[in-house]
Amino acid sequence: MKKTSPIIPLFKQFIRETETGKPLKKNGEKIKSSSIDNYKYVLQNLIQFSSDTKFELRICDAAKLDKRELTSEKSYWKKFYQKFTDFLYKKGCHDNYVGANIKVIRVFFNYLKNDKDLNTGDFQRLFYVRKEEIEIFVLSPEQLKFLIHDKEFEQTLIPSYKRIKDIFVFGCTTGLRYSDIFLLTNKNFEKMEDDWYLKLKSKKTKTFSFIKLSAYAVTIFQHYATTNNKTPLFGNTSLFNFNKSLKQIGELAGFTAPIEVSREKQGKTQRITKKQIWLKIGFAIK
Repeated sequence: MKKTSPIIPLFKQFIRETETGKPLKKNGEKIKSSSIDNYKYVLQNLIQFSSDTKFELRICDAAKLDKRELTSEKSYWKKFYQKFTDFLYKKGCHDNYVGANIKVIRVFFNYLKNDKDLNTGDFQRLFYVRKEEIEIFVLSPEQLKFLIHDKEFEQTLIPSYKRIKDIFVFGCTTGLRYSDIFLLTNKNFEKMEDDWYLKLKSKKTKTFSFIKLSAYAVTIFQHYATTNNKTPLFGNTSLFNFNKSLKQIGELAGFTAPIEVSREKQGKTQRITKKQIWLKIGFAIK
């Protein structure tokens, strides 16, 4: 009988060791904290998936399996992939988010193989990383002005939506990426004479910026300014939840657009035409 090990404790160990800088990138650099945050989100999804579907998450050393057991193990991981991706889609996730989860799981398999000397059977190669081309929608000046100045609409929003709206407006007016905006602290803001400026180094491009803030951007900054200069100004929100909230805000604001949606599924393209979906407004992020 094949010996199995539970996945969740191994995944937690994978995260802990990554936080200490043990597993490195191929170029020898440490894994970024943002990537580790993504690992934690995937762990949460795996725990919820296993709990909701009663699917046992386990792995075994493929080197100790006979031919029949290898075939059975391959079937198990095919079943996991199908059920886990279906679980994410039912939660309302899109191809790019599902694909990002699968990428992390593949990284985890490589960690087991390379750092823990566990023969995974390379079953992670069965996990297809799905992608979709997201059509970019640009807010009109009128729509942006509506989000900035319409206080009557703002009063209809629950506090969490108002916060997301403010962050989005701040991002629109400063041109910051999602990955940069949630790292801002009080130290990134400086007043020179009568004007406020935002100074930062882009996490993605490594370039420095010095941006003069508009009056409403200053108002947003002052509203969310913290007492601790090390505390992120806008707190912490996952990209998935951020964009999900934006779509709901877009619905409330009446920002909708009929578009064509295509999704890759098991090598085939399933096309949904003329479907009314809520306007996707969000930051460009890699």
